[in-house]
Amino acid sequence: MIKKTRNTEGVSRRDFLGLAAFGAAILGSIGVLAGSLRFVKADVYSEESKKFKIGKKENFPIGTTRKFDDKNVFIFSDDNGLFAISAICTHLGCIVSPSEFGFQCPCHGSRYDENGNVIGGPAPRPLEWYEINQEVDGTLFIDAGKAVPQGTKYLFA
Repeated sequence: MIKKTRNTEGVSRRDFLGLAAFGAAILGSIGVLAGSLRFVKADVYSEESKKFKIGKKENFPIGTTRKFDDKNVFIFSDDNGLFAISAICTHLGCIVSPSEFGFQCPCHGSRYDENGNVIGGPAPRPLEWYEINQEVDGTLFIDAGKAVPQGTKYLFA
């Protein structure tokens, strides 16, 4: 008759597999719990407002051209009113500069006319025009988050 002896030197194979399964179940439960808790806190990032004040309309007499470098916007005043054009090239986001024909991008040579229409280079679309509004105290502000159709102007009253 064969006598079975138990291995007394370590953990048996059956005990090892049982402990491994138990450990895997615990780690899996911790992972599910951590994933569930992640949904409790929303991934909301605050973003700087795209509205900014530019001053009163008296600061923009007819024929005025001003660039707000920190906001990358050109402000123009003509006989019909005030309008704002983005200074960000629609090709790769470089900052355009004024030129004899309108605007030019120093990075890849895109050229725009005085209204922001593409007249040369790789730019896929014209420069954006932004809405200009007036607050109750008479201060003008631009909403750079709101593009308007080309030719939209703030009319002087």
